[in-house]
Amino acid sequence: MSNEKIINDIENKYQQLGENPETYLKGLLHAKPINYWDYVEADTLLSLQKPRTNFKDEEIFIMYHQVTELFLKMMVHEIKQLVYEPFNESVWLEKLDRLNRYTNMLIGSFDVMKYGMNYDDYNTFRSSLTPASGFQSVTFRLIEIYCTRLENLINEEGKNRIGENPSTTDYFEHIYWKDAGLNRKTGKKSLTLLQFEEKYLDRLVAMANKTKGATLEEKILKTQNCSEALKMKLKEFDHLYNVAWPLVHLETAQHYLDLKGENKAATGGSEWKKYLHPKFQQRKFFPTLWNNDEITNWGNNK
Repeated sequence: MSNEKIINDIENKYQQLGENPETYLKGLLHAKPINYWDYVEADTLLSLQKPRTNFKDEEIFIMYHQVTELFLKMMVHEIKQLVYEPFNESVWLEKLDRLNRYTNMLIGSFDVMKYGMNYDDYNTFRSSLTPASGFQSVTFRLIEIYCTRLENLINEEGKNRIGENPSTTDYFEHIYWKDAGLNRKTGKKSLTLLQFEEKYLDRLVAMANKTKGATLEEKILKTQNCSEALKMKLKEFDHLYNVAWPLVHLETAQHYLDLKGENKAATGGSEWKKYLHPKFQQRKFFPTLWNNDEITNWGNNK
């Protein structure tokens, strides 16, 4: 492309916006060249680790969770494009490849947690993190809401409690993850859950209402002649995210919290052995793609 054409295209771009191209060209003349550290905000990113103790591996713990949040944000970025744009199977196949790749990387990354921290140091500094918990990751909850109907985020106990024709608020009252911080017998909520709901519950309810009818699951249900290739990639994502990843998380928790049969409590106070297992969560994004045996044995093996 010639320099003259590039300049003409730039002028046309700003004229169509109702702007004076000359102003922008003058600005470009005096703008500083971009560099790597400013573009990726490297200095800011590398300054975001603020340990609460003097144990060296706490910084590893913080960075690992920050990397996880970035992976989850990448997944949200891909999923939102499928939710808010018209269905195109080739795009879905590409995006699902990305989602499966990201999830596999999350699964593999747990080795950083399992083998990358001193056992005794971790079990000392983690008490300083109470009541913070990975349970409080709103990005994780957004992925659930974008992917599937709320009724698929209710486990069997929740289905027995919830009434007919539940509202969005009703679903959130009985959603599976609430059991990690709510004693259903006494009605008492943990501080971990109280903090999370105060900060994010209204946003999650609004997001669920906004995406109602347009979740990935609902888009697939409305799509006729969905290819077997697409169904297989959807099932792969469902299994990786809702079975394989939680099981690796559970194994890592067992390594630090129950390695010697000590059965230590999670920082958020949840019954982690029960809560983290897919059989308890029963979370499925695309339940209609699974047969009865697969659903019955959900989480029984990897």
